[in-house]
Amino acid sequence: MAKTNGKMIANNKKAYHDYFILETCEAGIALHGTEVKSLRMGKCSIKEAFIRVENEEVYIYGMHISPYEKGNIFNKDPLRVRKLLLHKYEIRKLLGKTKEKGMTLVPLKVYFKDSLVKVEIGLAKGKKLYDKRQDIAKKDQQREAQRDFKVRNFD
Repeated sequence: MAKTNGKMIANNKKAYHDYFILETCEAGIALHGTEVKSLRMGKCSIKEAFIRVENEEVYIYGMHISPYEKGNIFNKDPLRVRKLLLHKYEIRKLLGKTKEKGMTLVPLKVYFKDSLVKVEIGLAKGKKLYDKRQDIAKKDQQREAQRDFKVRNFD
C-alpha cells in the first residue's frame, strides 16, 4: 500500500467514482527539469490519464503538466507520454493482473515524496452504473448519519 507523506500535487477523484480500486503501488516518473518546476507550482491534471504496459515498460498517457512560464525553449509537450519507473517484478505483476478481463491501471495521485515526484497507481476494475448509484446512496446515508450525530451532540 502506497503512503503519501509528501506534498499532494494532483488527485484523481474520478477514478474512485468510475472504478473499484483493488490494489495500489507507488511509481517514480521520468520528467524533464521544467516539468518538475511546473509540478512544484501545482500545475498538473490526471483526470483523463491512463497507464499502459508496453515492452515490459510502463507509460502514462494523457497526464497534463502545464508548461513552465519561464521555461521558453526548454518546455516539453504538456501531454507527452511519460515513462513510469518500477522494478521488473512489479511490472510483471501488473502486466499479469491487467491481462484479466476488466482490469486496468489508473493513476490515483501525483505527489512529492521528499524531492522526488511519485505517482500512485491503482489496479482497477470498472464499475457498472448500478454500482455507482449504490456508492452515491451509501455516501448520502453516511452524510445524513453524520448530520444526525452532530445535531444530537449539540442538544
